[in-house]
Amino acid sequence: MMIHLVLVQMAFIAIYGASLRDSITFDGPEASPWLRDPRIVLDDAVSVPPALRLNPEGYHHYDEMTAFLRAVHVAYPQLTSLYSIGQSVQGRELWVLLISTTPAERTILKPEVKYVGNIHGNEPVGRELLLRLIQHLLVNYPKDDYVRFLVETTNIHIMPSMNPDGFEVSREGDCGGVQGRYNANGKDLNRNFPDLFRGGKNNGDPQPEANAIARWMTQRQFVLSAAFHGGALVASYPFDNKEVKLNLPHLSGRYEPSLTPDDDTFRHLATMYSFNHRKMHSAGACFPGDTVFPNGTTNGAAWYYLAGGMQDYNYVWNGAMELTLEVGCCKYPRGETLPEYWEDNKQAMLKYLGEAHRGVRGQVFDSLGNPVANANVRIKNRSFGSKTTTLGEFWRILMPGVYTLQVEADGFATHEETFQVEEGRHTLLNVSLRRGGDKNSGANTFNDRFPLPQLQPSQPPRRQSVFSSLNKFFNAFGRAK
Repeated sequence: MMIHLVLVQMAFIAIYGASLRDSITFDGPEASPWLRDPRIVLDDAVSVPPALRLNPEGYHHYDEMTAFLRAVHVAYPQLTSLYSIGQSVQGRELWVLLISTTPAERTILKPEVKYVGNIHGNEPVGRELLLRLIQHLLVNYPKDDYVRFLVETTNIHIMPSMNPDGFEVSREGDCGGVQGRYNANGKDLNRNFPDLFRGGKNNGDPQPEANAIARWMTQRQFVLSAAFHGGALVASYPFDNKEVKLNLPHLSGRYEPSLTPDDDTFRHLATMYSFNHRKMHSAGACFPGDTVFPNGTTNGAAWYYLAGGMQDYNYVWNGAMELTLEVGCCKYPRGETLPEYWEDNKQAMLKYLGEAHRGVRGQVFDSLGNPVANANVRIKNRSFGSKTTTLGEFWRILMPGVYTLQVEADGFATHEETFQVEEGRHTLLNVSLRRGGDKNSGANTFNDRFPLPQLQPSQPPRRQSVFSSLNKFFNAFGRAK
């Protein structure tokens, strides 16, 4: 039986892996270079310019991380932009480094992608992976066709730490504890967003770090995203939460999936990451009694229910496809293990960025050729969509198939148009709207029914009862996500 399972898994890797390697192609004579995997040209310390050098076997605290990001921007001003989306409770900047050939200007239909690390302060492997990704992209840009393609055709936003305050009080070598998990107000940032299954209400007092993420998402129309965590080895996809009633199986420890209308795309993204990771697709349980994830992927709710999570918020309110990437069984492993984590994730991180070019993209115009901003764009029979940018742009990651695009905007008649997505090629679809219709089209768009987070200063943490403090401790102890 075991031999049979191994043979089946090997066949799956061979077939699916081949299709993934061939998944990104583009029209024109220069399409063939993008079919190749990243060549991983330079990673040795000797070849890395001084501004890009990192401690190869250690973590980078806030001051070191800040100095590195600033040095990178100074050394590569033509390829980077360094900005902060806000501050943590204790006043640390929430840094983002944009890597692109056009960091200071808008390029029509260039997709926006983001990686966010260190949401839980005591899960810092993602923080270090993202610093190494910055190094890798900039060093290999002149030498690797795939990396050059990413940087020239994608706006890559890298946020190494969403919870810098929590990281500073965490303990290296603590694999399963909770010290440093929360922000400086004692709040779990991956439980702090509006929740679809709670009527769009914020899950707890809005925190400055979560508010900053929400504000950031109103400023840029992100297409693809991933958040890095630790404590498990799996790629998790929405929904994380589910509408539950009493006496359901979860009360006895069994959870049920909560699937989005884009479940086919999410499964693809998760499997793509898992099978490009050196270990994730074949990993067993992290610890005795832990969940085993077939192929290294899971629906979030099927693992356990989580209210106020960031990946659901990205999808429902922004239309961004986000995964939660659990990149290791130990939350805060020793620094000497970081090179192995990088080798495990490097290929997957690079290939995942390319998935932003899958599906359909285009612009929405009026009859005079002017771009229509803030129009609601979605795929028919898929409830959650996005809004067009100020240039009328939209993107949607989709698997091969035939779809119907629905566009609604105030003062215009609703528009529907059928199109096809082919494997390996993005579909360009421009839409012209005609005047007409008095209704408020936004009221019919599902994700508009719920308000965005309250963008206001967070309140001082309220004193908690002994019971609630213990409950929070035991719920978080040893848990990922």
